[in-house]
Amino acid sequence: MAADEKRRRMPRPLAVADLIGTALHGKPAEKRLQEGKIWLVWEEVVGPTIAAQARPTGFRDGVLTVTVASSPWMQQLTFLKRDITARLNARLGCDLVTDIYLRAGQPETQPVAVKSPPPPSRTLSAAERERIAEQTAAVTDQELRDAIAGLLSRHLATEPRKRER
Repeated sequence: MAADEKRRRMPRPLAVADLIGTALHGKPAEKRLQEGKIWLVWEEVVGPTIAAQARPTGFRDGVLTVTVASSPWMQQLTFLKRDITARLNARLGCDLVTDIYLRAGQPETQPVAVKSPPPPSRTLSAAERERIAEQTAAVTDQELRDAIAGLLSRHLATEPRKRER
């Protein structure tokens, strides 16, 4: 291999969900994984207004059980069942849901994901930049050396500055 020959970039890693789907392909658990997607796409399919009043609570033999907050909403959703079923199946990419069973009750709201703020960043000192250069000097591949140096720089920039003696 010639020294000036560029190293090919590695392809991006696959998402864990894709890896699991591939590993379970053709197995009974594949169908369960597909069923679980109903909960993930529910709000997107029905919209936030309906999702606030009705949530999926069970799935068995093609029948999706949906808990609905009130009688008026239950009546409204009775008229929308076929449309919701069609949109769910279209979003899932297969005819998984054959019917929707509406049940009165208080639908549980999904927990809100709380994003923590990014750690504060600071400018690296000359000594820190020099230390990173020393630690990466042995790496002969320039692209890899730059990547490692970037990771070390970002890591140090999020840590509090240590007092130098």
